[in-house]
This record gives sequence, structure tokens and C-alpha cells, in this order.
Amino acid sequence: MFLENNVNHLKKLGWIEVICGSMFSGKTEELIRRLKRAEFANQKIIIFKPITDIRYSQNKVVSHDSNEIESIPVANSKKILELSKDVDVVALDEAQFFDNEVVDVSNQLANTGKRVIIAGLDMDFEGNPFGPMPYLMAIAEFVTKVHAICTETGNLANYSHRISKNKDLVLLGEREEYQPLSRAAFKEKLKKR
Repeated sequence: MFLENNVNHLKKLGWIEVICGSMFSGKTEELIRRLKRAEFANQKIIIFKPITDIRYSQNKVVSHDSNEIESIPVANSKKILELSKDVDVVALDEAQFFDNEVVDVSNQLANTGKRVIIAGLDMDFEGNPFGPMPYLMAIAEFVTKVHAICTETGNLANYSHRISKNKDLVLLGEREEYQPLSRAAFKEKLKKR
């Protein structure tokens, strides 16, 4: 479990937290949990998601368990800076879909005293680092890797295996498109391709 940091209050510096893992691992659930705790503490929050993520809602971040929170869809990372001036906590969901400038934007926000919470897939469906996530993990003070349960072995799953034949890097989907797999199960699937 992640415990909120409070060491930078004298210098008014913020920090970056990254929540990463495979699909169905609870990344968005954890992001929403942290934001609700911040709201309860009377902190001003704002959450962004890529404009392309419309799976459950246009203007909300929604977990697979149907927990939700109002969000602002944005087309690029620069917009996040413009809209985050009067808040304490800035959150990003599905960060793997943001442009690479999100790394600089996150640093700028933290450097102005904001807590930045980022959730996203750390690997794509082929098991490769996904988008800006490796860079975000590198600059973060805190990285939480969450795991799903492998649908084939029952072990911890850290891979998002694509079931469909679609080879596009970005394919929004749910259980009909993806399944969480352990390393062993994922490697076995790769052999059969």
C-alpha cells in the first residue's frame, strides 16, 4: 500500500507518483483511491485523460469495477499545464497514450509544488515498454507496480496479452480484446504466434 509523502512541505516542492502494471491490475482503482483521499483532506484535485479514451465515458475516468471520477479529456500534454494552475494534486490516467512531452509537463508540475499522480500501462501487448511510461517511472519519486491475476495460471500477471488478431499498437478494449498473463503464460503464447 502506498503511504502519501509529506517531506517536501517546507520547500514547497511537489513529487511524482506512478502507478503501473498490466490491464486489469487495478491501476485506475488505485488512482481514484488516492484522489478521493486527497479530496477528503480538502486538497484541490484535477484529473486528465487522453481525449482518445472513451471506453466508459467521455468526461470521467472509470475503473473496471465502475468506480469513477470526473476528468478532463485533453489532446496533448501542454493543455495539462494550462489547466492545473490552482490545484494541489494533478492526476493522469492512461498515461501511456499521452505524447512524450508529458514527462516534461509532469516535472514542471512537481517543481511548482504539485503532487502528480500518474497511472498507465508499463508494457504494450507485445511486452515492450509503452510510450512515455518508462520515462515517467524514471523521474518519479514513487513507483507502485500493481499486478492482475493470470487467467491461465493463477499466478501474478504483469503482461497484457491481446486475444484479437489486431496488430495496432493502440487498441482500446476490455476482456474481449485482452487477458492478463504471468510471464510463463505470456511467453508460451508468444511461442504459438
